[in-house]
Amino acid sequence: MPSGLVALALGGFGIGLTEFLIAGLLPQVASSFAVSEAAAGWLISGYALSVAIGAIALTAATARLPRKGVLVGLVALFVIGNLLSAVAPNYQVMMLGRIVAALCHGSFFGIGSLVARGLVAPEKKSRAVALMFAGLTVANVLGVPFGALVGERWGWRAAFWAVTAIGVLALAGIAALVPSGAGEARSSAETGRSEPIPPTSLRAQLRAFRSWQVWLTLAATALSYGGMFGAFSYIAYTFTEVGGFAASDVAWLLMVYGVGLVVGNLVGGRAADQDRDRALIVALLGLTITLTLFGLLADSATASVILVFLMGVFGFASVPGMITRVTDFAHGAALAASANVSASNVGNALGAWLGGLAITAGLGYTSPLYVGAGIVLISVVVMAVAARRARTPASAD
Repeated sequence: MPSGLVALALGGFGIGLTEFLIAGLLPQVASSFAVSEAAAGWLISGYALSVAIGAIALTAATARLPRKGVLVGLVALFVIGNLLSAVAPNYQVMMLGRIVAALCHGSFFGIGSLVARGLVAPEKKSRAVALMFAGLTVANVLGVPFGALVGERWGWRAAFWAVTAIGVLALAGIAALVPSGAGEARSSAETGRSEPIPPTSLRAQLRAFRSWQVWLTLAATALSYGGMFGAFSYIAYTFTEVGGFAASDVAWLLMVYGVGLVVGNLVGGRAADQDRDRALIVALLGLTITLTLFGLLADSATASVILVFLMGVFGFASVPGMITRVTDFAHGAALAASANVSASNVGNALGAWLGGLAITAGLGYTSPLYVGAGIVLISVVVMAVAARRARTPASAD
């Protein structure tokens, strides 16, 4: 494993912590700034919205700049944002810090995935992307309990100081360990590889979106995330109101889910390097079946533990393959990689909204699981169409 991948994973870990730890700190933050729980919740919603916007805007703005330098600048932005949150004298500055930190999120994972795949041989590109995303999946496991633990012992500001320190380490690691020129546009004569030269100009990158395969992959990404997040958003209610778990059990159940994400990410990356489209379809089908079974068996404590783990496994197994797929058909355009991150956040918002509608309609706390299964099933169909078109040379794009 190239040392540069470790630095990228550390950056992903820090960014993931920033996204997730706030959930365990909201009561303290709300009390500190004397705002309502709903207002404090905007520190999460505002972050997600900024991720979707920043992924496209910053990638487009930095299209012609060296990718290593862009990554260093993005992590510096991340450090500044968390520093603002750590010292925020009021709610407005805290929100500003969250927005600044979020702006780097999508572009970091979009551009970082291209740099990661540039560090290894082409046949290992999905595994390289999975290793970079390992930091994010580990943050899924540790983010909320980390924030709650540090916040309880030393106050919520200490959690943001800790994340700021991680950001500084990641910045130093990327500057020192990621080779200059990694993931850059270079000819096959320079690299010894047959992969196309990635476009650098904004106009050339926008041309990548003429490909049907790019749009089909983005749609499959949005739908797969939407289905999983639609179910996950209300999973605590499913555990407590249907499964009979105590509220105190939710934290460790979410950690089981997080472990599933870590496993799915690594297994999915390896499988995608063998047969990517088949691996993606299997992962999406597995998620559809898992969510359906979860809805049927949610009143069983044992089944719930097993199925929430599988939900994490299948839910993240498609991520490395989706990213390499969209960037392959976009000929390495960084804007397409970042658009994939934006698509996942759009899917998250759609899934959470539809899951909430189902509960509001009186369909019960298992209904988001069925809604999620339906959304992911559409993703299976989209992916199957994309895979079939890709096997036909005349309609591959």
